[in-house]
Amino acid sequence: MSASSSRKVVITCAVTGSIHTPSMSPHLPVTAEEIAEAAIGAAEAGAAIVHLHARDPRTGAPDQSPEAFLPFLQVIKQRSDCVVNITTGGAATMPITERIAPASRFKPEVASLNMGSMNFGLFPMLRRFKHFKHDWERPYLEGSRDRIFKNTFADIEYILTSCAENGTRFEVECYDIGHLYTLAHFADRGIIKPPFFVQSVFGILGGISVHPEDVAHMKRTADRLFGADYRWSVLGAGRHQLPIAAMSVAMGGHVRVGLEDSIWLGAGRLAESNAQQVRAVRQIIEGLGLEIARPEDARVELNLKGSDKVGF
Repeated sequence: MSASSSRKVVITCAVTGSIHTPSMSPHLPVTAEEIAEAAIGAAEAGAAIVHLHARDPRTGAPDQSPEAFLPFLQVIKQRSDCVVNITTGGAATMPITERIAPASRFKPEVASLNMGSMNFGLFPMLRRFKHFKHDWERPYLEGSRDRIFKNTFADIEYILTSCAENGTRFEVECYDIGHLYTLAHFADRGIIKPPFFVQSVFGILGGISVHPEDVAHMKRTADRLFGADYRWSVLGAGRHQLPIAAMSVAMGGHVRVGLEDSIWLGAGRLAESNAQQVRAVRQIIEGLGLEIARPEDARVELNLKGSDKVGF
């Protein structure tokens, strides 16, 4: 299959993110210690890659300062061989210079990269969640009605060129079909090199939805644009996490799970840990007769530089 030359499935676990707020789940990692333990637990459960954001330890608000990342980056590296992926998305409220700072400083093997500006609607969660512990949570969610998540061509080029000399490769996050064409534009210019790690995101209000035809269309388009030069992974937001993952695995792709993307494990049932979600998707993968990729497999599959060449 063009999206993967391997029968081993790479599991990425995004352990905390900037979408959900602390009042939504008592299991959402907030402190550096909680984020480190979540990442290590996910890796022990089978995640080859951990995708990391930081939070203010007191309020749980997104925090993109390098100082917030350093404590858990060091612990994870000491205790696990998993591939560390640092966000450059941060939160939609942050300027690009703030968002790139941790990846620029710590030179990870992988950094995320959003492939387009978009409406990023979090406000529908206010229908389910009514009570908040922290003053910032409700305005943050409500503000997404009138907020653009800014990722212009200039922003994307800035991230690609700033991180190029560090040997960092990218989890290219594509929330819609046009984002694949933006990737093709930068690939045609030689600013990003294959193999491309395309993370297709389904179910965010403002991006492509979760219909199986949408999933198939995303893969068909990527196949046509990139052929054997890309590795395809998916994430489904909220309750769609595991159904979308199952579709990807059946179609030859890789998967991403984690409390960044969904705080649920089933209908009305909160996931108690990131590791629990990794084990759930691992069961799907192994149930289909496939193997999970170990960190060393992911490094080969994605042509990564190795953990000995990071800056933390």
